[in-house]
Amino acid sequence: MSEKTAKKINQLDRAITDFLEYLEVERGLSNLTLRNYGFFLKRFADFARQRGVAKPEAISKMLVHQFRLHLNRLPARLQDNIKKNTQNYHLIALRTFLKYLIKNDVKTLEPEKIELAKQAPRQVDFLEGSDLERILEMPIDHAKGLQQLRDKAMLETLFSTGLRVSELAKLKVEDINLNKPEFTVRGKGSKLRLVFLSDTARLWIKKYLADRTDPNPLLFPITPRSIERLVSRYARLAGIMKRVTPHTMRHSYATDLLMNGADIRSVQAMLGHSSITTTQVYTHITDQQLRDVYQAFHGKRRKSN
Repeated sequence: MSEKTAKKINQLDRAITDFLEYLEVERGLSNLTLRNYGFFLKRFADFARQRGVAKPEAISKMLVHQFRLHLNRLPARLQDNIKKNTQNYHLIALRTFLKYLIKNDVKTLEPEKIELAKQAPRQVDFLEGSDLERILEMPIDHAKGLQQLRDKAMLETLFSTGLRVSELAKLKVEDINLNKPEFTVRGKGSKLRLVFLSDTARLWIKKYLADRTDPNPLLFPITPRSIERLVSRYARLAGIMKRVTPHTMRHSYATDLLMNGADIRSVQAMLGHSSITTTQVYTHITDQQLRDVYQAFHGKRRKSN
C-alpha cells in the first residue's frame, strides 16, 4: 500500500474516531452504544476501503447501495442472512455519522438519501390480567427475608415506572423521594425524564429499605443480567410459558397506559423515546379498544329494526 493511499484511508478512519469521541463526550452515550456504533462503522469503512473509498467526501449513494447488498448477503451465525433490523442498525449509524460530518462542514453524502430497509412490524410481548398479577406476587411465595422485599419492590418498580433494565440497575437510593409519587431518571443519551411510582411500589420500596443495613448507594445492588434472570425465574414460577424479560415489563407498562386511555405522545415521553415512531409499535396491541367500539356502535340501527 502506498503512503498516499494510507493517508487517504486514515481520513475516513480518523473521521470515524472523531465521531465516536464526539458521541462519548458531547452526547454521553453508553459504552455499549459506542461499541455498537464503532462496530457498524468499522464494517462500513472496511467495505469502503476495499472499493477504493478512503475519505468521507467520496461516500456516494452507489457505495451505500453496494454496502446494503453486501449486508443483505452476509451470512449470520444462526441464520442464513443478517436480519433486516440489524442491517438497519448499520444504516442508522452511517446516517448519524454523515449528519455529524455535514455539521462539521465536511461535504459528503446527504444522510436523507439513505433509506432504511423495510421490515415486518415488530411483535410486542406483554403481560396482562392474571399473568401480570401472578408474576408480581411470586417473590412473596418464593423468596424470604431481604431478597423477598427486594425482588417484590423491584418488580413493582419495573411495572410502575416502565424503566429500562439498565436504568433500574443504575437507580440510587438518593434518586427517589418516597414522599413523592415521582422522580427523575437519566435515560439514553443522558436525557432526563419524569417517571411515576405507584402507591404499591412506594410501599414495598419503603419496606425493603427499612430492612437494608448495607451502605451501597444503589437502590437495587444487582446487575442487569441478574435482574433478567430473576424476572425469568418468577415468570416460570407463575406458570407463564412464554419468555419474559424486564423489557416485557416495560411493554406491559406501556400497554397498560394505552389500553386505559393514555395518548401516544404522553406514553412516548414516559418511555423516554426520542421518536414517536418507536412508540407507535405499541398501537396495534390496543386493538381491543377498536373491538369494543365496533361492538358498541356498529349495526345498532339494524338490530333495532
